[in-house]
Amino acid sequence: MDISVVVPLLNEEESLPELEAWIRKVMEANSFSYEIILVDDGSKDNSWKVIEQLAAQNPCVSGIKFRRNYGKSGALNVAFAAAKGDVVITMDADLQDSPDEIPELYTMIRDEGFDLVSGWKKKRYDPALTKNIPSKLYNWAARKMSGIHLHDFNCGLKSYRLDVVKSIEVYGEMHRYIPMLAKWAGFSKIGEKVVEHRARKYGVTKFGLERFINGFLDLLTISFVGRFGKKPMHFFGTLGVLFFTIGFVILSYLSILKLIYSKYGIADLPVFYFGILTIIIGTQLFVTGFLAELVTRNAAGRNDYLIEQRIEGKSA
Repeated sequence: MDISVVVPLLNEEESLPELEAWIRKVMEANSFSYEIILVDDGSKDNSWKVIEQLAAQNPCVSGIKFRRNYGKSGALNVAFAAAKGDVVITMDADLQDSPDEIPELYTMIRDEGFDLVSGWKKKRYDPALTKNIPSKLYNWAARKMSGIHLHDFNCGLKSYRLDVVKSIEVYGEMHRYIPMLAKWAGFSKIGEKVVEHRARKYGVTKFGLERFINGFLDLLTISFVGRFGKKPMHFFGTLGVLFFTIGFVILSYLSILKLIYSKYGIADLPVFYFGILTIIIGTQLFVTGFLAELVTRNAAGRNDYLIEQRIEGKSA
């Protein structure tokens, strides 16, 4: 199969028939073999009934229905597990992503050798204050922390080599940073394509202001896990030793002063308490790293590594 189109959705009954017809038109025009995986993330409207009708009309349509709303990351993770196409393309269900971009996204993966291609909505039709400006801020921070030079990490329109989606786990609200997950998994050829961003035709946006705080916290989490997920002691231990050393040097210096000047009241100096504080913090950080290392060593996936190729020698 050439392409799997993955569409997570929440309360999008009005847009689904038009989206399916548009995708089908593009696929048939390019003679692609394909599947459309529609994931209903706990919709309260008639989205699932519409999906059932579309599946009855088009055998290439399949649906997954969650019992409740788990979020976009959960929908993508389940759909990635089910996808069978050589190239997996994700898009939103609100018709703001154009299916006409699919052929070029497919070509960039198949012929140009990219592992992942992210859409860049260079011209947006979102409110500047509530979406565009915060989005630029997050994208700047993500570029600096990840070293991946993308303009729009959170664009829903992306294409992936099948190996990529089978090798990553999308959880929480990490869908914003799938390129970072792919990079940590060893898929470093990440590209970008300017894509059309269309004005919303039906319904309202499903994302509130809380996504700004959550997005920043997720960025910190994924950066930490990517670098220190299998070696937490390297992070906490280094900070612990640094703080402990600073405190030890301060208290040692004050102790020498006390020995030389017996009347010198070191306990009256603020730096004395600062030295004690840094020793306590250093000890706590070191113990945190030690406990995190114990948890990591006993985790079920402690020795899970992604193997790209293997050559088996002939047994003697």
